[in-house]
Amino acid sequence: MTTTSYLPITASHWQPALGSSGEVVQGLRDIDQAIRIILATPKGSDPHRPEFGSDLHLYIDWPSHQVTPYLVRETIEAIRRWETRVSVVRVDVQLDAERITLRAVWCVADGVTQITEVPYARAT
Repeated sequence: MTTTSYLPITASHWQPALGSSGEVVQGLRDIDQAIRIILATPKGSDPHRPEFGSDLHLYIDWPSHQVTPYLVRETIEAIRRWETRVSVVRVDVQLDAERITLRAVWCVADGVTQITEVPYARAT
């Protein structure tokens, strides 16, 4: 017999943890996961919310010397629209031949600063 232990939900904001059964994320982990979902979801892929997500996928294969400002803009706009609990401090972009990594630095109302990294594979 398998038993699953559930942690009590103590925060007003929470969601099921991605890739787990029965676990939840709360507080800052909830926000981090929400940002990851927003940035990884292409606009138009959620039939109930066609505007949800970002257009980051449109820029994955652009030339490295042109893509950074577009990735920064798309990241900021998506987070501002869909994750209103945070303020975006900055977005850093790391580029190499195989991967783009977005590092969104954000803070909540009490001034706590957090970093969310989201990698994207590039076509080779």
